[in-house]
Amino acid sequence: MRRSRCLLTAMGVLLFATACQRGADEPSPANPDTAAAGAAAASSTEQATANVTLRWSNAVVWSGDLNSCRQGETAATRECLVKAMQAGGASADAVTAAEQLSSAGELAYVTAWHDQDGVGVATVNYPFRANTNEGTRLIDASGKRIDVDNLQLDDTLRADPGVQALLTTDPQATPFAPAQAAGSAPLDGGGVRLLYRTPLRECHACVDVGTVQIGYDFDAKRNFIAQQAVPSALK
Repeated sequence: MRRSRCLLTAMGVLLFATACQRGADEPSPANPDTAAAGAAAASSTEQATANVTLRWSNAVVWSGDLNSCRQGETAATRECLVKAMQAGGASADAVTAAEQLSSAGELAYVTAWHDQDGVGVATVNYPFRANTNEGTRLIDASGKRIDVDNLQLDDTLRADPGVQALLTTDPQATPFAPAQAAGSAPLDGGGVRLLYRTPLRECHACVDVGTVQIGYDFDAKRNFIAQQAVPSALK
């Protein structure tokens, strides 16, 4: 019994000495699985932050081949789009912008960029749509993105006399994207109004029964203020 106690005591001293050899501030060896999980979480957090904070510019533009995403099990998926863009030399900003545009389940990416009276204008491509493969986003000074193709005949628009007149003749008419740029007009105080016209029709294959013109207003610093229907005569 005494021999067993001595052996246990010696083992305890040995373990204590081994523990003391590691400095108090020295971390214990990391678990590989825990470290990998932590790295993945950090990467996801960084990507999420980039998605929120990315300021669109000419750097988000990409033009490349998406044929690899038109066939097989990975066809028309967000993951395939990202991989195809990366393989096609897309910048990190271009990929992030595509992920932002594709977050609602529809794939898209930016194909062109230009400046209009101090406001950024991005052309967006929807490669897998059956109709209307192109759209437009206006980017204000704060980075806010305004989708000029997301036009709905809400109560405010229906209250416009010009729209009311059109709907009286064709009550089933509705806006069909894409909207077309129709120029710009100065606003008091140094602001600017960008004009876009969207055709009204009863179906994709139907003839246009008219157009609705929307003015997107920006202040002198090019921050977005509001949008409103504008008679075409004021173009």
